[in-house]
Amino acid sequence: MNTPVVLITGALTGIGRATALAFAKEGARLVVSGRREEAGHALAAELRSMGNDAEFIRADVRHEADVRQLVEDTVARFGRLDIAVNNAGTEGQLGPVSEATVDNYEGTFTTNVLGTLLSMKHEMRAMQAQGGGAIVNVSSIAGHVGIAGASIYVGSKHAVEGMTKAVALEGAAIGVRVNAVAPGPVATDMLDRFVGRDEDAKTGFLATIPARRAASVDEIAQTVVFLASDKALYLTGQIVAVDGGYSAQ
Repeated sequence: MNTPVVLITGALTGIGRATALAFAKEGARLVVSGRREEAGHALAAELRSMGNDAEFIRADVRHEADVRQLVEDTVARFGRLDIAVNNAGTEGQLGPVSEATVDNYEGTFTTNVLGTLLSMKHEMRAMQAQGGGAIVNVSSIAGHVGIAGASIYVGSKHAVEGMTKAVALEGAAIGVRVNAVAPGPVATDMLDRFVGRDEDAKTGFLATIPARRAASVDEIAQTVVFLASDKALYLTGQIVAVDGGYSAQ
């Protein structure tokens, strides 16, 4: 694909930021999105310093008006939308199900599930109008295995993976591919929060991973770039685990 237009939600830190930089190295034109203005404009400036055409557009994926405007502004700025990476998400509050709250459920599902649904809705409309495109959702190994103490987060990622497959069936005949990447533990602040910022707990968790380490954000980003590329034109409706062998056990 020649200089594709790429939209990334949740682009300001971690996997989203690494993905923006990875696409920039491929020469893409980029729209990066998130809720923090200063960080967003700084990232867009960094991408432009690499020689890329890039813009920051503030949006909160929990609100449909924001998502609709984000996609419309992307198409208005660049004339099309070739690739969308739906990375915005939260792990919510972790803890046993006996302590689960409605507020935590609603906050986690509104971001992870509704946010992904709204993003795909408006991305699909833009891509259908132009005759094709690629959507990559960011899930987690939590989307197909259980993690004690993370029932709400796990449920939200199961939903993301189910929606990915359903929307892929809608898009297949019109040239829109929809896949998801499901990372295992990644060396980010989110991993530290998951283990309660306890280094012994993190070491114990990573010992359960056959690769005996966390992934880097760049390793996840490179998988996203592949899934969105012309090298994967017959790949749709798939959940690609990038987990150091964890789900193979």
